[in-house]
Amino acid sequence: MKNIRNFCIIAHIDHGKSTLADRLLETTKTVSARDMQNQVLDDMDLEKERGITIKSHAIQMDYVYNKERYTLNLIDTPGHVDFSYEVSRAIAACEGALLLVDATQGIQAQTISNLYLAMDSGLEIIPVINKIDMDGAMIEEVTDQIVDLIGCPRESVMKASGRTGLGVAEILEQIVERIPAPKGNPDAPLQALIFDSVFNPFRGIIAYFKVLNGSIKKGDLVKFVNTGMQYGADEVGVLKLKLSPAQEVFTGDVGYIITGIKTSSEVKVGDTITTVAQPCEEAIKGFEEVKPMVFAGVYPIDTDDYQELRESLDKLKLNDASLVYEPESSAALGFGFRCGFLGLLHMEIVQERLEREFDMSVITTIPNVSYKVYTNDGELHICNNPSDFPDPGRLDYSEEPYIKASIITKPDYIGPIMKLCMDKRGVILNQTYLTPSRIEMIFELPLAEIVFDFYDKLKSISRGYASFDYHPTEYKQAEIVKMDLKLNGENVDPLSALIHQSRAYDFGKKLCEKLKELLPRQQFQIAIQAAVGAKVIARETISALRKDVTAKCYGGDISRKRKLLEKQKEGKKKMKQIGTVEIPQSAFMAVLKLDS
Repeated sequence: MKNIRNFCIIAHIDHGKSTLADRLLETTKTVSARDMQNQVLDDMDLEKERGITIKSHAIQMDYVYNKERYTLNLIDTPGHVDFSYEVSRAIAACEGALLLVDATQGIQAQTISNLYLAMDSGLEIIPVINKIDMDGAMIEEVTDQIVDLIGCPRESVMKASGRTGLGVAEILEQIVERIPAPKGNPDAPLQALIFDSVFNPFRGIIAYFKVLNGSIKKGDLVKFVNTGMQYGADEVGVLKLKLSPAQEVFTGDVGYIITGIKTSSEVKVGDTITTVAQPCEEAIKGFEEVKPMVFAGVYPIDTDDYQELRESLDKLKLNDASLVYEPESSAALGFGFRCGFLGLLHMEIVQERLEREFDMSVITTIPNVSYKVYTNDGELHICNNPSDFPDPGRLDYSEEPYIKASIITKPDYIGPIMKLCMDKRGVILNQTYLTPSRIEMIFELPLAEIVFDFYDKLKSISRGYASFDYHPTEYKQAEIVKMDLKLNGENVDPLSALIHQSRAYDFGKKLCEKLKELLPRQQFQIAIQAAVGAKVIARETISALRKDVTAKCYGGDISRKRKLLEKQKEGKKKMKQIGTVEIPQSAFMAVLKLDS
């Protein structure tokens, strides 16, 4: 056990975590030259296409140092703020972390956020400056930032280049020397923490775990403490590039178990595995509970696919424990699910994964946050869905969630960022110069205002130089109204939204204009209206498509033409009464990009 080292890599998005992980695997010869490719640990097409890590990936490396063989378990983590839950799980399975900072960009908001997560868990931090071979590298300046942030000696800051492999051998030596070996009692009853799981169509559910005490052997009868279920360990092993079976996984090691479970609800991330013969006394305290930030309805395009969508979401949840969902129904879209996501990128990724991995085409409604609504009789309702919002007559007052946002940027962009946050009903709490060329601004903002396009706008006004991180603080009283969208007087459920009263008119007007562009014209007039209660606040009209019914009349009496036009008018009137308007999926997606 003294020769095991468990560590993860934490950093902001695009600071080179996956590239450094590639070099570590190459240096330790874990991956042969034939199998080597860029982002070798990112196994989803989506990750490679976007150049981001979505899932934490664990892999075991063998490393010889001072003629001794060491086992290094590396967990590569995502950098985007929406996937910080993955990071908290990786941290729970480690004793140390490489804090990676890009030499050309310096410390960013998500770096600080993940660093605090690691420090709270008592991990040994090894700071590494990456990309030192780039032209714009500010090595001295970034070293100062790291020293100020974690108070380490200057000489302990490692310098490396993930692209060329410079400094990677020194990093491996530091991992062995500075990161402590796992603590645990090999003779105690088995106690293992499940930190991830995946669904395999042939083998069932594969759970990844870290052994804290005891050991697990192939063929053991094991019990999952939270669910109380018992299984036989058909196969146990360690995580190389592919699953590598072993007879036994020992204390301090990271491994996997296959028990032939087919039902996704039986495996919970954060659960404890123990043996039935000699059970442990208590379950391991898991990592932080996941808090969904953004809610949206997800419905199958064909209502017959409801059951299939449920199974797809079950399987996806195994691989993404931060996804939360419950069944709901809508008058317009039939049966579907109300899903909770950690942010807009997370929502986009889930939608794409459903399409790619499970071949499910879905409609997603307008995303919104969770409101607290108090009625006149003093009852509290948690409102995640516009259809749950009470009538204005019954409503006493409502509260919306607020967040504390940290934005780190260059001083040149202070003005535009302040304007953006003020426009989003934000209040500045503090601003601190971290260095002469880097400022941290702390804002208090309503969560509903950052759900749509805040992050994209922040990136564009700061030319990509601002980094953003946030955490929820409290609920505050606010004037929240339900805005309905009507087509020819009929409510369109999926496009209803809960919105602050001061924003309703602007949002309604933009929504009506956008739908006017996107809806195909019919042979009858279509009225698009945004309404709050009974009051219409915005309207656009799509004029009817005119079919020339008089084309076949050549000359003759005018009354013949008039007769045909009257007949057409009657037909249009009848059509308007019974005609329905099909809303294309592009209309639902366009709502998310209203300002662009």
